[in-house]
Amino acid sequence: MINSVITQMAEELRKASKVALFSHVSPDGDCIGSMLGIGLALEALGKEVAMFNPDPIPRNLSFLPGVDKITQSMPDPLPETLLFVDCADLQRVQLQREDLPADAVILNLDHHISNQNFGRINWVDSQAAASGELAYALVRRLNVELTQEIAANFYTALLTDTGSFKYANTTAKTHQIAGELIEAGISLGDIHHFVFDQTPMVKLELLRRGLNQLQFFAEGQLGMMTLRKQDFEESGAEESLSEGLIDHARTVEGVEVAVLLKEAKPDVVRVSLRSNRWFDVNRIADGFGGGGHQRAAGCTLHLSLEEAKQKVRQIIEEELKLGRSH
Repeated sequence: MINSVITQMAEELRKASKVALFSHVSPDGDCIGSMLGIGLALEALGKEVAMFNPDPIPRNLSFLPGVDKITQSMPDPLPETLLFVDCADLQRVQLQREDLPADAVILNLDHHISNQNFGRINWVDSQAAASGELAYALVRRLNVELTQEIAANFYTALLTDTGSFKYANTTAKTHQIAGELIEAGISLGDIHHFVFDQTPMVKLELLRRGLNQLQFFAEGQLGMMTLRKQDFEESGAEESLSEGLIDHARTVEGVEVAVLLKEAKPDVVRVSLRSNRWFDVNRIADGFGGGGHQRAAGCTLHLSLEEAKQKVRQIIEEELKLGRSH
């Protein structure tokens, strides 16, 4: 079945002379690395390629080969073939179905368990550690040379979505693909340095503020960190710099669930959820209209920061009381 879907998607891309690629808001290494790797491969096949993301590229990903090709302006006119990468639904690209041409060939490549299968061709594998695994397989099916530039993007996709290959989603297949990307000649030291070892001072200030507002509930099983809009404004940190802060709550001894609530504007709160061993945070996010994975998910609540915190806390505490057997 999977081979059939890969073949169908590859054939649609081979037929197209123009392709537009899309990746989700608040971009991370997986969506950007996967999109760039596929985009560079399609360019190598002689395709006219447009790559779109609604938000600015995080500074720790600005080193990626081809990143300057990504635009925040929607391609106009849109080509017939549209490939959505690492997007569980169209809203993750700030789009509705009516925004797209009626005859558009929508290709959907993703690994989120909450994916809505909105494409004409849907390649969704929730067992994949990252969309980068699927993107890599697609490029191999297209018989494009695995250049250092393409490989660096795919390696970054795997690296970031597996937490440096330490999360439970990492498999033998993940390591096998990483090995093949390394054999393509990428510089591991440079990639790790740019992704993890270039922390801006303003991010440290944002972390300080987040730690000052970190609280623990449910006998230490739940850690909740909040960031107010003024924390971003006063620290000078853009929202993308909050990436990874939630791990400071998740890695505390005894914590099973970690939550980061970010006040985007009055009555708009973005919620990130992580768990360690057994708690299904995707179920929580889904209840609020969001989604993701069992161990990592998110949603947006149209409430005040305090109301959002109380609502999320109450539901998670109830689930924690039911325990692992629930």
